[in-house]
Amino acid sequence: MEETIFACQHEETPAELELAIPAHLLRDDLPLPNPSELEVLRHYTRLSQKNFSIDTNFYPLGSCTMKYNPRIAHEVATLPGFSRLHPATPAVAAQGLLRNLAELQGWLAELTGMAAVSLSPAAGAQGELAGVAMIRAYHQARGDTQRQRMLIPQAAHGTNPASARMAGFTVTELPNLPNGDLDLDALRAALGPDVAGIMLTNPSTLGVFERQIQEVAALVHGAGALLYYDGANLNAILGRVKPGEMGFDVMHLNLHKTFATPHGGGGPGSGAVAAASRLAPYLPVPRVVGEAGSYRWESHAERPESIGQLSAYAGNIGVLLRAHAYVRRLGHAGLRRVSAYAALNANYLMHGLRRQGYTVAFAERRATHEFIISVQDLHKASAVRALDVAKRLLDFGIHAPTIYFPQLVPECLLIEPTETESKASLDRFLEVMAQIRREALEEPELLRNAPHDLPVRRVDETLAARRLQVAE
Repeated sequence: MEETIFACQHEETPAELELAIPAHLLRDDLPLPNPSELEVLRHYTRLSQKNFSIDTNFYPLGSCTMKYNPRIAHEVATLPGFSRLHPATPAVAAQGLLRNLAELQGWLAELTGMAAVSLSPAAGAQGELAGVAMIRAYHQARGDTQRQRMLIPQAAHGTNPASARMAGFTVTELPNLPNGDLDLDALRAALGPDVAGIMLTNPSTLGVFERQIQEVAALVHGAGALLYYDGANLNAILGRVKPGEMGFDVMHLNLHKTFATPHGGGGPGSGAVAAASRLAPYLPVPRVVGEAGSYRWESHAERPESIGQLSAYAGNIGVLLRAHAYVRRLGHAGLRRVSAYAALNANYLMHGLRRQGYTVAFAERRATHEFIISVQDLHKASAVRALDVAKRLLDFGIHAPTIYFPQLVPECLLIEPTETESKASLDRFLEVMAQIRREALEEPELLRNAPHDLPVRRVDETLAARRLQVAE
């Protein structure tokens, strides 16, 4: 027995290795480190501590909803019965997973006021593409092939026109009024028999709710077109207002923003799509259906009008399971608290910054879950830009808000505190912003050279763009 074990543990000698590797590939001057286990551990631990994350820092990244994600959702999603399940497992052996997904489909339909939901799109942008592709399929099925134009307001997310173009539409941009609402006169002028639909975010990226949404819906539907809802800002209305009741026909939800998956750095994501009854037949496959207490995947053959499959198998299952755990844990009352505290925190910060002298865009409007400030006055007084304010925030351990978006507001910062931050965190942010404003007026060079306390200092953005280096 011992001889067998030792035979299995036989290792090649250095001489044998030299014979196996061509001589011209051998070298003995590699400057490789030889650290101990402890040194390696400390190295990677220090690297991890340099990262900005919601677990370590305030992260008010406007339009991205970078909120804390409860660990219970992650624990449920990584249970062995889920994480070890092969995606090709027959439905009879995956009833627990399929039941959870079926429940999530139903809950999301109820939350959005829609008739049916598909969970398969693997990202928000893919969910957008699915929605506008469904609008195209709907018009084509009716023989209404002249509808080749999509209307998109200036206050929409930047991915909206890209998704519309990918689906084969041309894009017409609509202006917003100085108060943030959509210009209805421009909408009326743009509508016509060639318009397929309109893509809206409500609340918009201006941080205000579209108060004329029912009139918008009536005008668009009256022209034979459809309404698409970008769910990126759903955190602001969760449990309170349903897009289906506003008049929308199809929408996507960013489950990785609103429903408990930490996101950033490119993924993971999930862009579940919800549709009203007239667009439900075109939802992407696969979907889960329940029959007599059991669950299975619905095939493309059963849904011949479907726009098809958008991702391998059924999308990012881990994200979907986190969403399921999140909704089950909070319930309807808890989801209403999400939007209530998201709005409360945003308005608290907005009024605090306004008292400090910052210019608030749309100051006459109540903030939804986010709001915009402009530092154009600082730019005129001392040449300090929004970028400089954002860089200086990094020195205080606060991730910068979104800057220069939306482009309607010059030198802007789009701030979204989310519902998970405490009053103490918000007050510290206000103190830091007050100090930065003083520095901008008294020591502008301090901001123009920020950050000062991070491993990577200010880079030359122009040079970096012209001489991009992604590898040695």
